[in-house]
Amino acid sequence: MVIYEDNHLLVVHKYAGELVQGDQTKDRTILDKYKAYIKKKYAKPGEVYLHPVHRLDRPVSGCLILARTSKALQRMNEAFRNGKVQKTYYAISSERPLESEGLLEHYIVKDKSKNISRVVNAKNKQGRKVELRYQLIASTRAMNLLKINPLTGRSHQIRVQMAALGCPVLGDVKYKGAITTESRSIYLHCSAMSFEHPTKKEVMTVSVLPQEGNLWKEFTSFFKS
Repeated sequence: MVIYEDNHLLVVHKYAGELVQGDQTKDRTILDKYKAYIKKKYAKPGEVYLHPVHRLDRPVSGCLILARTSKALQRMNEAFRNGKVQKTYYAISSERPLESEGLLEHYIVKDKSKNISRVVNAKNKQGRKVELRYQLIASTRAMNLLKINPLTGRSHQIRVQMAALGCPVLGDVKYKGAITTESRSIYLHCSAMSFEHPTKKEVMTVSVLPQEGNLWKEFTSFFKS
C-alpha cells in the first residue's frame, strides 16, 4: 500500500513477511513490487530507479521509505546516518517491563553467519552502541503494548534490546519471544517517521497503523504516532 508518493520519494506499507531486498530465498521483494507499480503507472521505459533508504526486517511491518532519485537517496541516507529521522515503533510483548518507561543503552555485535545480534560488554571493541526509549502504553490479557523510539539504527536493534530488557517481541522466537499462530511475522511495527523532505526541505511525517495480527486490534484505541 502506498502511503506517500512524489517525484523523489515513495513511502509504502511493508507487510510482515515481505522482503525489502532479495536474499537466498529468491522470493519477490518490495523493490520488485513497486518498480512494477511505477513502471505501469507512469509508463516508464527501461529500468525503474528505486532504492530503499533504510531497512525493516522481514517479519516486521510498517513504514518503508524508498528513494526514486539518486539525490533523494543520498540526502535521506545522510539524514538517517545523522539521526535526523525520528522513528516510532509499536511492539507487543507477553512480558511487562519493571519500569513503565526508560532509556536503554547497550552494545551489540552482529553475527552475520547466523543473522542474529547479541548484547556484549561495553569494553568489547566489536560492540556498537545502541539506544532506544520505550514506554509502556497499555496492558490487557497478559499482553503489553510498548511504544519504542530508537535513537540509533543497528541491525535487529529493537528486537535484541527488548529481549535484553526481559520483554522480547511477541512472536520473535529468534530472541526468545513467545510463539504465536501468525507465520513469518512478529508483533513489531514501524508506525511513523518524521524527517525533512530531501528536496522540498519541509518537515513531514508518514505513518501507518498495524493491520496484521489479531492482537493489534485489542490496542487500537491506544495508537498514536
